[in-house]
Amino acid sequence: MKRFWKDAAVVEEDGGWGIALDGRPVRTPQRAALAVASLALAEAIAAEWYNVDDTIDPAAMPMTGLTNAAIDLAAPDLAAFSAPVAAYAESDLFCYRDARDGVLQAEQAAVWNPLLSWAEERYGIEFALTQGVLPIDQPEATVAALQDAVLVQDQWRITALTPLVTIGGSLVAGLALIEGAYAAGALWDAVSLDDLYQERRWGADAEAQKARTSNKRDWDNATRFLSLL
Repeated sequence: MKRFWKDAAVVEEDGGWGIALDGRPVRTPQRAALAVASLALAEAIAAEWYNVDDTIDPAAMPMTGLTNAAIDLAAPDLAAFSAPVAAYAESDLFCYRDARDGVLQAEQAAVWNPLLSWAEERYGIEFALTQGVLPIDQPEATVAALQDAVLVQDQWRITALTPLVTIGGSLVAGLALIEGAYAAGALWDAVSLDDLYQERRWGADAEAQKARTSNKRDWDNATRFLSLL
């Protein structure tokens, strides 16, 4: 879509904040009002619309995109939207350790064990660990508690949690960020540990670096979205 507006501004709307383009309200792809409870988020969205050049580039408007997802996709059926994220309770990255490389195992233990310990204390659970990639069953109580921690999130936080968990492969990391237990940078390093180790050992791969850069951008956007709520 070509730019047709001169100005983008935040406007009060139904106890929250909307975005107006030359006085006309912005709507989501499903034609719902694009309105948020946070003034900081509304200002970030307005800035994205204000900074559009000649043509809209959705990749340059991540706060708008995440807000659209929260309104159009998450809100209508929060349980269904949350289900794929909740499923990571059964297969968290941090429970799977390298089967052959002792040095990598040691790094995984040093970085991942404290995160698992945090989750165990926070949610009153225990994790089963394994070496290799074959699936391991987690205790039923662990799965249930972690899934409950997902299902209590509102439409905004579950929208941010979705890319964090799917990119990193760790529900524990996503919940630790939601809870403010660890900094986003430390959690990114944790979910990227295996890739960075292999890069140090075998050298950089251009395609792998490109993919990680793209994932990091999406991770940072979800983290920023959370901070603006």
